[in-house]
Amino acid sequence: MLADDDASLVEACRRGDAAAWETLVRRYQRLLYAIPRRAGLSEDGVADVFQRVCVLLLEHIAQIKQPERIGAWLATTARRESWRQSQRARRSMPFASGEDTQELQIADTALLPEELVERLEQQHTVRLALGSLDLRCRTLLTMLFYQVEPPPYSVIAAQLGVSEGSIGPTRARCLQKLRQKLETSTI
Repeated sequence: MLADDDASLVEACRRGDAAAWETLVRRYQRLLYAIPRRAGLSEDGVADVFQRVCVLLLEHIAQIKQPERIGAWLATTARRESWRQSQRARRSMPFASGEDTQELQIADTALLPEELVERLEQQHTVRLALGSLDLRCRTLLTMLFYQVEPPPYSVIAAQLGVSEGSIGPTRARCLQKLRQKLETSTI
């Protein structure tokens, strides 16, 4: 379920398929929340950016020329909306006067560097590829690489119902499957 599916989802959304809209929004929800968070917006600001990007997608879905690159379109739109939200917040921030003046805590409103947006897109692509693996591989790789402190092999073996000695070879096969999914991805 990678880039090809994005194009199919966009086409289904253009036809008004509600399930396709829900799938598309759910697929990119983490990415659309991560970008404004990295820009230093409040939770309300992050939610506003997410909502605005979804509205813009709805308004412009018919004009998107490369539906297979919808992830990049959404990331760029989220970055721009985050910047706009930051600017609005700065303009409405009150300034204190007099001797009781406290230092204002202003979040860095600089645009996100392109490298950061690219890294967020790459992380999203890996999450999609991981999600398309079979349950055994997805569980194993999540336990090994998505936890701050990976559990001991005995715990992993018990959860997967395999011997501890088979975890290493299984991990290698699962990483190879993930690598193949990522190589065929066009996001």
